[in-house]
Amino acid sequence: METAKNAIEVTNLVKRYKELVALDHFNLTVKNGEIFGLLGPNGSGKTTTINCILSLLKYDKGDIKIFGKEMRPDSYDIKKDIGVIMQNVAVYDELTVYENIDYFCGLYISDKKLRTRYVQEAMDFVDISEYRKFFPKKLSGGLLRRLNIACGIAHKPKLIFFDEPTVAVDPQSRNKILEGIKQLNQDGATIVYTSHYMEEVEQLCDRILIMDKGKSIALGTKDELKRMIKNTETITVDIAGLNDEQLEALKTLNHAYQVSYENNQLKIYFSGGCHNIIHVLDFFEKKNLSFGQVYTQLPTLNDVFLEITGKELRD
Repeated sequence: METAKNAIEVTNLVKRYKELVALDHFNLTVKNGEIFGLLGPNGSGKTTTINCILSLLKYDKGDIKIFGKEMRPDSYDIKKDIGVIMQNVAVYDELTVYENIDYFCGLYISDKKLRTRYVQEAMDFVDISEYRKFFPKKLSGGLLRRLNIACGIAHKPKLIFFDEPTVAVDPQSRNKILEGIKQLNQDGATIVYTSHYMEEVEQLCDRILIMDKGKSIALGTKDELKRMIKNTETITVDIAGLNDEQLEALKTLNHAYQVSYENNQLKIYFSGGCHNIIHVLDFFEKKNLSFGQVYTQLPTLNDVFLEITGKELRD
């Protein structure tokens, strides 16, 4: 049987909460084998989208297919191939680390011998084997996150949803989690990833969809998204004593479209151009202006957010 090209296909999805339109003819395609970033400000519809895809939430209109098959609440043949790691840790306090993973794995794997192997592999994968007899309340926040991941992946799912998996964890656990997600993808799993940490998204995701107000507003690789906005480079200079005339002159530099000056820090925003910093330094030399540190910054995904949605991701 031919494998479906796309892991997820969402077409014209509409979800209303009385007068509120949470999803407005929303479309989404996730290719097999990619790490796909689903981003948006709070209230943009991310969680609603995921819950609809998982058939945890009824929707008013649209079609959802997983691995080429229509997704329904009773699509257990599809659900056994899906792993879900939500932001809120969902484990049983009265069960040990091993027992928790075994329980969740047992929802899909009935063969006891196979399940024992899968549980051990999941513990090894998140590096939590030495805590196998611990109860969740004895674990640190980072270890709890790792346990949560082990519970969601122990049954070897082909499609895995990660919703804010690194919130409030220590740097060591964070790096371990990110490395684990990359490894899962290399082992063949398709990943859907949401996060408020833009550096994680840039590091992990093959493609990124930005949504707001229940709609898809931008889609592409990180580089493609950055090319969608006006800003291509920001040059910052520590310099004292600039007057209005000099600031106005800086605005006439090639490709400069905005200049700000506050607390002896100059920022020049460019749209296009390859050698902007040379033009800035030439300007200072011709004006005989002394300056301190100069550094340049290319646009980030957060810059994309600010321009496309008009708000910070953490709003």
